[in-house]
Amino acid sequence: MMDLAARIVGMVVHRPYVFVFFTIYVVTAVTRLGWKRTALFTTIAYLVAFAAELSSTRNGFPFGLYHYIDVTRDRELWISNVPFWDSLSFTFLCYLGWRLAVLVYAPLAIAPGVFEVVETRAIATSWRVAITGAVFMTWLDVVIDPLTVLGDRWFLGKIYYYPEGGLYFGVPLSNFAGWFLVGLTTIRLYQIVEARERERLDSAGVHALALGGLLEPLLYGSVVLFNLTLTFWIGEPLLGTIGILLYVPMVVLVMSHALIARRRATADDLAAHARDYPCARVPLRRGEEGAADAAAIAAATGTSRR
Repeated sequence: MMDLAARIVGMVVHRPYVFVFFTIYVVTAVTRLGWKRTALFTTIAYLVAFAAELSSTRNGFPFGLYHYIDVTRDRELWISNVPFWDSLSFTFLCYLGWRLAVLVYAPLAIAPGVFEVVETRAIATSWRVAITGAVFMTWLDVVIDPLTVLGDRWFLGKIYYYPEGGLYFGVPLSNFAGWFLVGLTTIRLYQIVEARERERLDSAGVHALALGGLLEPLLYGSVVLFNLTLTFWIGEPLLGTIGILLYVPMVVLVMSHALIARRRATADDLAAHARDYPCARVPLRRGEEGAADAAAIAAATGTSRR
């Protein structure tokens, strides 16, 4: 038992950046989904990622064949031949891909001091969100995997390798296909369970924030910035530049969505959001527009706001 505790502590000490991102993810997800849904998403994402890693390190599916180097097995927690923290990182990466996809397809409530995603359950659990979310998650790996395979040049350390290398800076293209499959499977499984069990998944922990819609994009951007910064720091300007260029279309897509007036949430959108997520109502604006929004929500939910 003491050895297990020591390995858990060692894992956090050796990979603090992973657990900083993971902690921010938990706080962000709980604020939006509640404790039970966050635990559900985290469990699904971890199990799918772990199964994929276990398979890939044995038969090459779905990421392509690679092997972990177990030089830290006596200092960190491992499950079989896979470091625990590595599969855990998929949880927040997949969540960010999913939520960014929801942002792209849902109306937005934007005003001074307000930026929130006004999705409905139909949007959040749709196939188009699942597919787009998997793409957004895979896009993260464009900057992550080429950097981690060079872990011996920064504080990650040499933890794994592809025996046959790969076309994209030493990473095989199958790896990106595997990330897409893992992302799609995770998001879709969560969507199915959410749709079927939503009455049993209470909203304890949910807290509507005026600028809550910025949390996931900012965390997604922080992961990208962290990896790009390290890429340039280890002396890989070509890889870093390509990474930046590959993210230009995504930045344009997200920002244009926020700037298009017709994507602004209407009173009907707010009412639909309130019906599906009564504990996460968007903080309303002041004045006549806010009063209209409040009236629409009250009519839809049978409640009144003071």
